[in-house]
Amino acid sequence: MGEYYIRCGACFDGVHEELRENVGILVRENRIVRAERELPCPRGTEVVDLSHLTVTPGLIDAHVHFDFLSNQTGGPGARFLASDEMKTLTLLYNARQSLKRGFTTVRHAGGKISTFGAVDVKRAVDAGLFQASRLVVVAHAVSTPGCHTDASTYFRGNPHLSDALQGLYPNIGSGADFARAAARREIKYGADVVKLMVTGGFASPNDGPEDMQLEEDEIRAVLDVARHMGKPTTAHVYTARMVSLLAELGITGVEHASMLDGAALEKLLANGTYVVPTFVPYEEIIREDREMLDKKTPEFRAKLLKYAAQLRQGRQVLVDAILNTELLAGYGTDIVSLYPNYDCWREFKAWRDSGIPALRTLRAATSDNAKILRRPELGSIAPGQLADLSGWDRDLLEDHEALSHCAFVMKDGRVVDQTEEP
Repeated sequence: MGEYYIRCGACFDGVHEELRENVGILVRENRIVRAERELPCPRGTEVVDLSHLTVTPGLIDAHVHFDFLSNQTGGPGARFLASDEMKTLTLLYNARQSLKRGFTTVRHAGGKISTFGAVDVKRAVDAGLFQASRLVVVAHAVSTPGCHTDASTYFRGNPHLSDALQGLYPNIGSGADFARAAARREIKYGADVVKLMVTGGFASPNDGPEDMQLEEDEIRAVLDVARHMGKPTTAHVYTARMVSLLAELGITGVEHASMLDGAALEKLLANGTYVVPTFVPYEEIIREDREMLDKKTPEFRAKLLKYAAQLRQGRQVLVDAILNTELLAGYGTDIVSLYPNYDCWREFKAWRDSGIPALRTLRAATSDNAKILRRPELGSIAPGQLADLSGWDRDLLEDHEALSHCAFVMKDGRVVDQTEEP
């Protein structure tokens, strides 16, 4: 690391929804020192000429599942049967790929590694052992048997095998005491965020998004532990009823909330609860793309069709809230099928196709996500901030797929090698 003068063609600072021209950014070691229009270049400083690019803060994806490859063969059950070592290596692989694509930070929102491999990858990246996206980690979601994250359900035709596989996953159990102990264990071993699996889901084989899969006393137990230990909390949740309950109970944020209504939105706003809406997994039904919908698993496709009207209504509530209220809404892809997990750009297209302006979308992926992740040193271009920068050679304002190609990345004051590995 040294001192760089970065000459921008256009610049989005992550906070103000405008592009500024002729901005110079002075980076020293791993921090931004100055960022101003017509900034003179100090003598002896290495110049990085990005005058042909639009420069943004390094982008943040607040909801990824990097411990598997969503387009791998073998079906969902195969992901569970892979070794913890393979899943941990896959997480690192995806984090390396996402960095090259301009996403300098991601929040791994939990997965199927039974150990704390996700925390180990985070620490290895932070120590500089690997060039990869910075990680904020949910290690394991607090869950119940048969719930959305219980992959042993794929083997429920053989109860002995299913029970044995369920036993490998440390955070599946029942009762408030179990939930309390599971939350404490997550914090003990280094999770940044404590997550609850409150409702069923779309990709799982034997439940649905309206199912309540944690009891209120179990939810309260987890929230109390996290609050006492100073850790943020979030939840996998779809229905307006459960979003409202979680907001009332004081959860920090919610993921998906795809069947939100106006009353539940008011609860989020009143309690200062953020939402990461994750548009990508539902685009096939929102856009009525039958070709891509047919590529989903049968259970995923059937549930999207069943709940199509509620998903479309919920999408409109979320879009209107993002455009017209002070709702803190984050950018998160939640890619679990069809596309590579590191295709973090796809949420940009989903927001843009939903009618959300480009710079509002980019604000969600920068300064708003920095608030959600509680990392105030990220997400903006300003003096004192970490020197995370991305450069884009397509028209961010008009091209809905502009983030699909990143032309420059700097993370922590180091220029990232974007060349593909053999």
